[in-house]
Amino acid sequence: MKIAAIDIGSNAARLQISSVLKDGGYTSFKKVEYVRFPLRLGHDVFTYGSLTPESQERTIKLMKCYKLLLELHDVEGYMACATSAMRESANGHEVVERIAHETGIKIHIIDGSKEAELINNVVVQALVDGQYLHIDVGGGSTELNLYFNRQKVASKSFKIGSVRLLEGKESKGAWQKMERWIEENVDSYEPVKAVGTGGNISKLFNLVSKTSDNATSVEELARMRNYIASFSQEDRVHKLRLNADRADVIVPASDIYISVMKWAGASEIIVPDLGLKDGIIQLVYENLCKK
Repeated sequence: MKIAAIDIGSNAARLQISSVLKDGGYTSFKKVEYVRFPLRLGHDVFTYGSLTPESQERTIKLMKCYKLLLELHDVEGYMACATSAMRESANGHEVVERIAHETGIKIHIIDGSKEAELINNVVVQALVDGQYLHIDVGGGSTELNLYFNRQKVASKSFKIGSVRLLEGKESKGAWQKMERWIEENVDSYEPVKAVGTGGNISKLFNLVSKTSDNATSVEELARMRNYIASFSQEDRVHKLRLNADRADVIVPASDIYISVMKWAGASEIIVPDLGLKDGIIQLVYENLCKK
């Protein structure tokens, strides 16, 4: 059986198709198809307040492509979710209705708490006992989730993200609100580790020196951030081999991860290969099982 997730973010839209594997009483998901396309919806929404006709056409065209892949793979169930840019767009619901009419794909516009919940459902599987601060930086928002002994004890969504910072459109006082939330919720008497999800931290993690198979230090993140920032946008693409839509947002995204870690007193960050798409995949499977 194959199931799928579509994640329409502020920077890119992703499609993941996975096979459901069963081994005794254990169920796992194996990725068989993954497509990422840089729609950059956040540029429109954070600058103009709504999606332009050009962005609407590109999104519809991409959803038609995704629909064909779903059909070619004989996918039995899927879910499409849109986050910060679509939910803040003045014409977001109108665009979603048009996409459903023209492509047959129903998109759920989810709020920050639902987005965090879906990511948390898979991230918690990578944790052990202790205090962890989960940082998920998207194009339009940053979700912070605090865990103690694998139980979520606090959660907050902030209107600050890589595309927002790039456009200079972050919510007023967002940095201060984020720092204050950390001061009020993270137990400074307990050791804390950061857990990072999102496309930018995954790319950074591929570039840095590791402290273990799935972790690196805040100093190493800062070193790589400064190294990338020393290159022009063009050189980041041609010399560092970064995708153009990654090359401009990776530094502002790094600033968020590094700032949060320093405020929390976290010297190390774990980077599991997980994200919103994986949380959607799990929810699709659970819904199919209920049926």
